[in-house]
Amino acid sequence: MLKRMLLMLAVTAVILAGLGFVKFKQIQTAIAQNAGFQPPPEAVTTIVTEQGEWPATLQVIGTMAPVQGVTVSADLPGLVQRIAFESGRTVGSGDVLVELDTRQEQAQLVAAEAQRDLARLTYERMRDLVKDDAVSRAEYDQSEAQFKQAEARIGEIKATIARKTIRAPFEGILGIRQVNLGQYLAAGDPVVPLQSLNPIYVNFGVPQQDAPKVRVGRTVTITAEDLGGTVFAGRVTAVNSVVDEATRNVQVQATLANPGGKLRPGMFVQTEINLGSTQRVIAVPASAINYAPYGDSVFVVTELKDPNGKTYQGVRQQVVKLGPGRGDQIAVLSGVTPGEEVVTSGVFKLRNGAAVKVNNKVQPSNSPSPTPEDS
Repeated sequence: MLKRMLLMLAVTAVILAGLGFVKFKQIQTAIAQNAGFQPPPEAVTTIVTEQGEWPATLQVIGTMAPVQGVTVSADLPGLVQRIAFESGRTVGSGDVLVELDTRQEQAQLVAAEAQRDLARLTYERMRDLVKDDAVSRAEYDQSEAQFKQAEARIGEIKATIARKTIRAPFEGILGIRQVNLGQYLAAGDPVVPLQSLNPIYVNFGVPQQDAPKVRVGRTVTITAEDLGGTVFAGRVTAVNSVVDEATRNVQVQATLANPGGKLRPGMFVQTEINLGSTQRVIAVPASAINYAPYGDSVFVVTELKDPNGKTYQGVRQQVVKLGPGRGDQIAVLSGVTPGEEVVTSGVFKLRNGAAVKVNNKVQPSNSPSPTPEDS
């Protein structure tokens, strides 16, 4: 019985070994047949690179700020007697916004005027009497001082009445009203925001290494996506004298014309500063760039050889250093030389050494100043 079992096990082992050998030979044959397999070429579009000159610019994020902007507030306490404005309207310098109740001050003014009239009569009488030595010089001086005090008191009351009429300190656009009729306002309580919008400031920071190139008078253009990509132009009017320790940026302020008040304080805008020089770059469509954490790259079309030594049209992945963008284009500062054929679409499906087939019937957009149909 034991011999029979051993014989069966031996036969089974021989059969399994034979099957394994046959399968091994099949796999070995398949590997040999596919060793020279080349994936089908990927369809791509390309351009031949050319060197050109771009104006040296710096693109940063800016924030709009008013040339003049305040929250108009109450100077003295009092009840709101009249509201003379509507939210969001344009006002001129000195326009009345709110009038506070001045009945008490008006009554005080009448009493002060009566005291002044009496003090003036007394003073005039004393002036005649002192000429005849009927009164002492001290009595005359006292009457003169009382008359001047009465006049000063009237001036003080009139100033208080004037301060209870709240006026616009400059021309601008009002915000949303923050007071109601009959409301009691304490000194300093807000009434309404007021912003002067034309001209307007844009504030932005530039890296400390670029700060020496940014000078007063440099041209600045800003683009607000919320306004359909409208471009506004202005000039640098101030450069901060210190570097921010937290960001290592230098704050810069530019002034722009803002007809119609389209730009509003606090808006986020794309800002481009002209640094006053030019740089030689190779411009490629933004779609040609393969962005990656380890470095940006492009694919250059060239002649390659497969493992069998056969030549085919493929791509070489080339790491590049990028510069600023302009419209649909990106500036390549290094890594590509003029005359090389660079892939402009389909880069996401390529790898180093991949075979490609160039088809340039439809090209991606490659304009430095595009005008989209929906803009």
